[in-house]
Amino acid sequence: MPREIGMNPKKFGKLANHKQKKWNLPLPNYIKKLYFKHFGKSRPETVKSIEQVVKDINRKKEEIKLRKKQQKEDQGNDLQNMNITTAYT
Repeated sequence: MPREIGMNPKKFGKLANHKQKKWNLPLPNYIKKLYFKHFGKSRPETVKSIEQVVKDINRKKEEIKLRKKQQKEDQGNDLQNMNITTAYT
């Protein structure tokens, strides 16, 4: 949940000081409050590990690369066909 709302786990130490400052919420409650404020629900529908998120991002990048490569090949074939047809007419 913290990553989804843009929190950096390395900085949790600064946020987890509710014992020193009694007006602060404990860190888990603070994260839940922020998540509800941003998304309007108390928990994510699907929980993914960071490894799964990275794997999904890399898979999407590969799909985009393949799609762009295919589009370039299609454009090249169209240009070659156009040149061949105009050369014979």
